[in-house]
Amino acid sequence: MVGVPLARRTKKRAQKQARPTRITAVLEYAALGWPVVPGAHPLSHGPRACSCDRVGCPDPGAHPLSPAWHMQATTDTTLLTRWWQAEPEANVILPTGRVFDVFDVPLTSGLSALTRIDAADAHSGPVAANGDRVLFYVATRGNPEDEDEWWSCQLDCDPATIDDTPGLRWHCRDSYVLAPPSTLPSGQHVSWLRPPDGRPLPDPLRILEWLAD
Repeated sequence: MVGVPLARRTKKRAQKQARPTRITAVLEYAALGWPVVPGAHPLSHGPRACSCDRVGCPDPGAHPLSPAWHMQATTDTTLLTRWWQAEPEANVILPTGRVFDVFDVPLTSGLSALTRIDAADAHSGPVAANGDRVLFYVATRGNPEDEDEWWSCQLDCDPATIDDTPGLRWHCRDSYVLAPPSTLPSGQHVSWLRPPDGRPLPDPLRILEWLAD
């Protein structure tokens, strides 16, 4: 790096170190008890936009690698390490409706709600930025001890219906989200606005009230 000022080199090195590697993040999620599964990743060169084998993939880099992701998602660190050693660029997919649900809202609405939650000194739970969307991680209503108590609502969202719900999406059972530090087709990374901090996840109905406001 001849000719590059030391301060600039130091800044670039710090920025690179600040972003966790895929496997580091994956193992941290597993330590939280959050099942993980590898996802496809966007391609910046060549005729294809996605690393999957689907021609004309409609959702580049934002879906699991395998259609059997329901069964593959795991917290087994040995298996997760093996997967990401084989596919180090694989994006990180977290199934919902098991440990947590996710409210997925437009960027402006999400940031506004987060500002009001912070101003009220309330607990937002983990919150991530995903391009033009904000994701609020909440306690799940999709995996009760008594299956008869499970309920859904018109906000439930699965990958096949995501385009039909441009406003508020509720990722519950049979759905998933793209997690930090996954890469988007734009080159941006999914990132934490409020990372998991070990506290219990907030009640979804309480967060829903903030989002509805």
